[in-house]
Amino acid sequence: MSRVLSAAILLPAVVGIVWFLPPVWTLVLAEIAAALAFVEYAGLAAALDAHVPRVLAGSAVLATCAAVGTGSVPLDIVLLSTMVAIGALAVSSGQPGPAILHDSSAAVLAVLYIGLPLGSLAAIRGLSRDALLLLMVTIVVSDSAQYYTGRAFGRRPLAPSISPKKTTEGAIGGVLLGAAAMTVGGLRVFPSTNVTLLALVSITVVALGIVGDLFESLLKRTAGLKDSSSLIPGHGGILDRIDSWLFAGPVFYVFTRYLQVP
Repeated sequence: MSRVLSAAILLPAVVGIVWFLPPVWTLVLAEIAAALAFVEYAGLAAALDAHVPRVLAGSAVLATCAAVGTGSVPLDIVLLSTMVAIGALAVSSGQPGPAILHDSSAAVLAVLYIGLPLGSLAAIRGLSRDALLLLMVTIVVSDSAQYYTGRAFGRRPLAPSISPKKTTEGAIGGVLLGAAAMTVGGLRVFPSTNVTLLALVSITVVALGIVGDLFESLLKRTAGLKDSSSLIPGHGGILDRIDSWLFAGPVFYVFTRYLQVP
């Protein structure tokens, strides 16, 4: 029941912000999600004995999200500054050892894994409200199709050591139905785009959503955790809810901005 209630509250709120409010509010939502997801990520990293500098790396995540989401600050400046700052912090520790590379890499990954993708979602909203809604619908359709197809026909585990409940049949159902939803919806959102290209992009986006889900599951399983947090009753944490978006969003952003025919 808590899972249903959480979804009934969060989904309309997110859709309402994306659809009815100016693009800046989607960026605000992305920044909030980035901050919460980073806290969860830092907790996962700590469970793996990687110590992420929370103030520095968290600020870099938020700055990267804003840079991609608005385009007002050049992304290269943010990323280069992040690299220099993390390197300088490592040097200031004065403690040689393998932990330096471990911790620095974990800090950089937070920027790439959380800041860039969530910024790309805000950027999509700035380009097209319909496009972002299409991506949202596609991920929901794919996730639902994976669950119900897996329950009905699932026999072969997809990645048993990472996510034992996921099946190959469920993944196939998610890809087929999710890609169909994006292709059909895309014909209205991008009426001048080549159908073959749209179908290929749809399959790629949905498939990468599954990879994103498995990647976050891999982090959790390696850290010995069931959920990234207990923030959302019945759903786990923010990372548990946006894991598919973090891999699917950037590809759809590139398509929306550069590849779709005006």
